[in-house]
Amino acid sequence: MHVGGFTKLGQICFFLVALLLAQPATAANRVALVIGNSAYKNAAPLSNPVNDAQIVEATLKHAGFDVVQTRLDLQAAEMRRTLRDFADQSRDADVAVVYYAGHGIEIEGTNYLIPVDATLERDTDVYDEAFSLERILLAVEPARQLRLVILDACRNNPFSDKMKRTVGSRAISRGLARIEPASSNTLVAFAAKAGSTASDGNSNNSPYATALVKYIGTPGLDLRRVFGFVRDDVMKATGNRQEPYVYGTLGGDDVPLVPARETIREAAKEIAREPVPAAMPRSEMRHDYELALQVGNKDAMNYFIAQYPDSYYANLAKLQLAKIDAEEKRAAAVEKARQAEQEQARLVNQGAQQTHLAKAASELKAAQEARAAAEAAKEAAQQQAIQAEQRRVAAEGATKNSTPMTPSAPDQPREPNANADTKVAALPSPQAPVQSTAPTELAKSLQTELRRVGCFTGSADGEWDTASRRSLERFNQNAGTRFDAKAASADALDAIKLKTARVCPLICGSGLRRDGDRCVKISCAAGYFLNDDDECEKRKARHVPSAKLERRNRDRDEEPAVRPARPKAEANAGKKGDDGVPFMPFFLP
Repeated sequence: MHVGGFTKLGQICFFLVALLLAQPATAANRVALVIGNSAYKNAAPLSNPVNDAQIVEATLKHAGFDVVQTRLDLQAAEMRRTLRDFADQSRDADVAVVYYAGHGIEIEGTNYLIPVDATLERDTDVYDEAFSLERILLAVEPARQLRLVILDACRNNPFSDKMKRTVGSRAISRGLARIEPASSNTLVAFAAKAGSTASDGNSNNSPYATALVKYIGTPGLDLRRVFGFVRDDVMKATGNRQEPYVYGTLGGDDVPLVPARETIREAAKEIAREPVPAAMPRSEMRHDYELALQVGNKDAMNYFIAQYPDSYYANLAKLQLAKIDAEEKRAAAVEKARQAEQEQARLVNQGAQQTHLAKAASELKAAQEARAAAEAAKEAAQQQAIQAEQRRVAAEGATKNSTPMTPSAPDQPREPNANADTKVAALPSPQAPVQSTAPTELAKSLQTELRRVGCFTGSADGEWDTASRRSLERFNQNAGTRFDAKAASADALDAIKLKTARVCPLICGSGLRRDGDRCVKISCAAGYFLNDDDECEKRKARHVPSAKLERRNRDRDEEPAVRPARPKAEANAGKKGDDGVPFMPFFLP
C-alpha cells in the first residue's frame, strides 16, 4: 500500500539508495594508510614501490574504505608526521590498515622501515633515521575490531655493506625478522617469510602487490583465505623462491576486509519485512559485471561467472574472456616475432653461413604470419565483445525509456519497474573515489596514467587537448572500454589505475626497435649500416681506381733499394799516387 506517497517497493528502493549513500556512517569505519618509497637518496632507487602503492590505493578505494591516505617517497620527518596523524584517525575506526612498500632492515631481531633520506652510516643510526615495526603497530593499535599491517619490504638491504658496526657481535640479517603481535585481532603480513627476501619482479608491480590487489578487495572473503591465495600466486609467479607469510591470529569467525554485500540486502529485508524484489539481484548482477569489466582481467571475469553462472551477463563475460585470451595470444606472437627478428639480425651481423640465415628467415616468416593471424583473431574477438556490449547498452536504454510503471490499486504494491535497477545503479556508489581535484588536476592525473599504460606520449600538463583525447580513444580500443574521450573523467582514471601492465601496443619509429616496454636505437656491427627498412646491411668495400693503383705500385717497384755508390774518380780525389802527384778527378762527358 501507499505510505506517504511511496509504495512498499519504493520504500525498499529508497532504503537501499540511502543505505548505499550513507554506508560509511552505518557500516564499519575503515581507514588505511598506503606508503610507497622508491626514490632513495643514499641507496639504489626501487622501481616498483610507488606503482604498488598506487594499485593498492585504488583497490582499497573501490572496496569502500572511508579514508585512504597515500604517501609517496617519504623522508623521515614526513613519515613521522604521517604516522602520528594516522594514529589519530585510527582512534575512531573499526578497521585500520597500513601498507608499506620500500626498503626494510632487521637489526638484532627488530624490524625497521627506511625513509628515502636515510643514510645509515652506522648500525645505531636506525634508531634516529628509521622507524621500527612497533611504531607502525602503535599507529593501528587504537582500531576497535581489526588491525592489519602489510609489508612489502623484505628486499635485500642496500645499506648493510657500507654500514659500520658499533658492536662487532650485532647481527644484521637478510629480510625481516619474525614477529608476534601482542594485541589480539592483529595481523602482520610479510611479502616474504622471516629471513628471506622478496622479488620486485619484471613488471611494473611486484609479484606480491599483484596478487594482493587480486584478492584483498573480494567482498566477504576471510583475510586468512585472502593471504592464502596471495601466497599461492606469489610462489607460482616466483618459482617457489618467495613465500609470503602472515603473523598473528584471529578468532573463529570469518574476518573479511570488505563486508559481503549480502549484509545490505538482509538489512533491507529486516526493515521492509518482506523479500527483496527480483529486480534487486539483477541490479547487483549488472553492477558486479560492470565492475569486472572495468578491472578487465581473467580473474575478475572468472570470479563473476562463478557467481552468476547461468545469467545473460555470464555470456557477456565469456566474450570478454575470449577477448582477453586473444590479446594474450597476440602478445605472445608479437614477442616471438620480435625474438625471431633479433635472432636474424644477430646472425647477419656475425656473417653466419647461408644455411643458418635461410633457417632464421624461414622462422621469422612463420613468426610474422602467426603474429598476423593472432592480431586478426584478437581484432575479431574484440569486435564481438564490443558489439555485444553495444547491444546490451541499447537494450537497457530501450527498456529504461519504454517501460512505464504499471498502475495498481491503492492497497496493492505496484509491479517493479524494469528500470528501477538502472536508477539504483546510476546513483553514486560509496566505493567510487570522490573527485576532489580541479579539472586540470584530474586531466593531469589521467594523462599520467595513460602514459604509464603506453597510450599517451605527451607531457602531463593538465590540458585535455586532441592528443589526450586520442590517447583515451586508444585505451578504449585496446582495453574494450567506452569512456567518453571528450573530457577527462574520474571513472576513466579509476579504471586505468587498475591496469598493471601496458595496454596500448608499443610502436617504435624509424631507426628504433622494441626492447620490452621501450624503444631503443638499432645498432649495427662493424662493416654494416642501417638501411631504409631498418635492417643492418653489409657495407660495400671501397674500390681504388685501377690506373692510380697501378701507377702507385710501379713507382714503388722502381724505387732503388739502396743509395748508389759515388764514382771512383770522385772517391779518389785528393789522394796521392806512387809518384807523389795527387789524383785529379775528371768526369767523362
